Order: sequence, then structure tokens, then C-alpha cells
Amino acid sequence: MNENGKANGVASAKKSVKTDQFQGHDYYNIDELLSDENKMARDAVRQWVKQEVSPIIEDYSNRAECPHHLFKGLAEIGAFGPSLPVEYGGGGMDEIAYGVIMQELERGDSGVRSMASVQGSLVMYPIYRFGSEAQKKKYLPKLGSGEFIGCFGLTEPDHGSNPSGMITNIKDDGDAYILNGAKMWITNSPVADIAVVWAKDEEGKIRGLIVEKGMKGFSAPEIHGKWSLRASITGELVFEDVRVPKENVFPEVRGLKGPLSCLSKARYGIAWGAIGAAMDCYDSALRYSLEREQFGRPIGGFQLTQKKLAEMITEITKAQLLAWRLGTLANEGKASPAQISMAKRNNVQMALEIAREARQIHGGMGITNEYPVMRHMMNLETVLTYEGTHDIHLLITGMDVTGLNAFK
Repeated sequence: MNENGKANGVASAKKSVKTDQFQGHDYYNIDELLSDENKMARDAVRQWVKQEVSPIIEDYSNRAECPHHLFKGLAEIGAFGPSLPVEYGGGGMDEIAYGVIMQELERGDSGVRSMASVQGSLVMYPIYRFGSEAQKKKYLPKLGSGEFIGCFGLTEPDHGSNPSGMITNIKDDGDAYILNGAKMWITNSPVADIAVVWAKDEEGKIRGLIVEKGMKGFSAPEIHGKWSLRASITGELVFEDVRVPKENVFPEVRGLKGPLSCLSKARYGIAWGAIGAAMDCYDSALRYSLEREQFGRPIGGFQLTQKKLAEMITEITKAQLLAWRLGTLANEGKASPAQISMAKRNNVQMALEIAREARQIHGGMGITNEYPVMRHMMNLETVLTYEGTHDIHLLITGMDVTGLNAFK
């Protein structure tokens, strides 16, 4: 066979490489900066991913099917709202624990991390922060346990990076609001029991409300044909004269502050999660480079391969330090939205570039599902865009350092 064939393509069946050689993701001993609780949370999730996600994810991704059964497992390992209070269905941990949990989930698959981060950051978090006490007690325990699945409706078919232009609206109707409009690209929507939806009231102010499955006029059709995040279920939210009780509306929050604060929480998790995808690609490339032989020796012994691997671990290390410092700021309540934007943008771009380089090291085998690299690469193309596009985050940083708004 040629170089792409299995007969002379992979030597993994002939050689075994000690796994302890591949604990080199922590090049700067960042473990020493983590608390015992952080490391316990990370290791527990890492083990769960190894047992429950890794053996099945390629098959689900190939079939473009969401492994729904993982929702319950994610709840059991505390991946839903890890940094929210225990009394409200969360894990009661700090923000770094939340980060390392997202990192380990995305080492498995970006779609699995999305399942968790949407539930925790975009559904549980806004209910916890903006909801009434009755709303918190009604929804949060069931969301934390995985009994309820939630989704978050902000993006619309014609309004993505400009959420203030939304046309989804609510009109007062006595003891309820009448909701009309549509949302697009909504993770979890076809299987969600509730949706946190943002809509304009009659004064043009953005309000948040909780819409429940089964409300008349509410539907959530699935989006098909994705080449990315294939193991994550994505859909629309369609509202046709949906009558939503006023008790389901967040009582105080007005304007974009509400949804944007949720996005900051989610973006923070993505900044950590992308590191996990990069780690998995790097690990696969390093293993392959020591097993694959050309010209009588492993390709890891060639200068250009070492250049790729050295740059990969350098960029992972920089991203780890960026995320760790952001986590310490978040624990102190000092992490700004602009700082979170920088980390999200940098770390996702870093992971995508590492996936592409790792694919080259794998050669033709890199495009097969025998290795995780191409799946990560396709997933990261979406992660680069959602929760604020790569370019939008660049402009957020630009506005923060110059004080000038380039969005207008």
C-alpha cells in the first residue's frame, strides 16, 4: 500500500509506547498552582471521559447523532454549573474547577463540552443570577441533576453578532406575555425541556424569560447537515403566539447586560475547553510521531516534525497560563468581559492551529476517524465562531485598549 494505507502507515500494532511519556501537557508544572479540589475534579472528569466518551464519540460523530444518555452522566460528575451554589443545583466549586472540568470534557469532544456549558453557563447561571427565588427553586435543582435539559435563545436567523437588532418580541397580555419570533443555532434545543429566551418588550427593552416545552406555539426543529459538532444536537426555537406566564419572566434585568453576562460565563469555559481539544491533538501527534517510521526511523526524529511538536506544546502552555490567571481573577470577581474575550479568542485559535498541524503529522491517517484530530479540527471551526466570533473578540480587545468603538 502507499503511505496512506494501513499496511505501512501505522506501527501502533507493532510497538507500544509507555503512557507516562505522554503526561507532558503540563510543561510549566501548572498543577502546582491548582488546589487539591481542582485536581480531584479534573481527574474525575478525565476518567469519566475516558470511560464513557472516548469509546463512543467517533461513532456518534460519524452518524451525526447526539449521545443523549451522556446528559445524565454529566450531571452525576458535577459538570452542570460546577461553580454555582450547591443549594441551587450547582457544585459549589471555584471558577478554576469549572475551567478544568470544561477542559477535560473538550478533550473528549467539543460537542460534549457544549452540552455541559450551555446547561450550566447559559441556562442555570441566568436563572441563578436574574431569576426570582421561585424560579430558582423550580428549575435549578432539576437542571443540576439532569432531569431537565435547557437551552439558551439569543442568536436569530438575521441577528448573530448584533444581538441588539433582535426582532423576537413579547407583548403584555394580562397575566402573561405573548411571545413571537425565532432563534437559530441553539445547542440542545430539540431535546430541551426549557429555554432561556431573550426578547424585546413593547418599550424595546430586552427581557429574559423561561419558555417550557409543551407551551402552545413553541417548537424546536433540529438543524441537519452539519460538518462540525456532529455529536452535539443543534436546532431552532420558533415562537408563534406563545403565551408565557409573567411568573416565568426574569423580574429585574433589562437590556443586553443579561445575555452578555451569560455569554461571558460561557466564553470563560470555552477558553479552558479549547485547551483540552489542543491537548488531545498534541498527544495523538506526539504518539504517532514516535510510532510512525520513514527512512528507517521515527518521524519524530526529523527537524520539521520536532518544530511542529515544540510549537504545539509552547502554545498549549501559554494558553494554560492565560486560562489559569483568568481563573484566579474570576475567583476574585475581577475577570472583565474583555479579558474573557481575549482568552476565548486566543485559546480557540491556538487549538485550531494545533489541530491542523497535528493533522499534518498524521499524514493521510489524520483524515480518518482512527484518530481524533480531524473531528477536533471540524469542531473547533464552530467554536471559533460561536459565543462571539473570532473577529468580534478582536474588536472587543481593540475597543478595550483604545477606548474607541469600532462596531459603529
